[in-house]
Amino acid sequence: MAATLNAVKRDTRGKNEARRLRAAGQIPGVVYGGSSGEAAVPIAVEPKALSRILHSGVNTLIDLSVDGGATGMVLVKEFQLDPIKKHLLHADFYRLAMDKPITITVQVQLTGESKGVKQQSGVLEFLNREVEIEVLPTNIPEQLVVDVSELVIGQGVRVRDLAKDALWTPLTDPDVMLVHVTAPRAVDEPAVAGAEPAAATGGAEPEVIKKGKPEKAE
Repeated sequence: MAATLNAVKRDTRGKNEARRLRAAGQIPGVVYGGSSGEAAVPIAVEPKALSRILHSGVNTLIDLSVDGGATGMVLVKEFQLDPIKKHLLHADFYRLAMDKPITITVQVQLTGESKGVKQQSGVLEFLNREVEIEVLPTNIPEQLVVDVSELVIGQGVRVRDLAKDALWTPLTDPDVMLVHVTAPRAVDEPAVAGAEPAAATGGAEPEVIKKGKPEKAE
């Protein structure tokens, strides 16, 4: 289900315009892509409304309306945050042709408790948390769910294991490992306090060699 977002077209650009917009409770953005030769459109949007959409998923389809007119479906392609306050500062939107596949990055989500961890004291390693895919806009998955419940030590899940009968095509290498279970790492036993290391001669006391002049014979 697509979210809705209202925007207004802006006629000026630059840092001063961006500051003015933010002071007025809006942020600058640009709509681009779509049909060949279609011009990019500078817009302003309400950041709280856009934040709610992003919190529901970065790949959420957005039904964008500019100045009250229908613009069509878009995706947030990029957005900029204030490094300290984490407020939205800028957003780029990409027009979608609903019958043409697009390239996006989707997050990987793990579910379940691995047998290798629960029964064998193994270690679950989450190696890659996102996958790049090609997909029609109407078939965009919210996330790629990996069930690790049956994984034991030595087993894992690769990109190709997720792509069976999927409505999307992986662009990430199918052999890339997403998650696997490894054996527990060996832990060296701590040395006993006060213990002295054994000598190389099997524990016999080493001969003490005195330095100095030899004693004169009587």
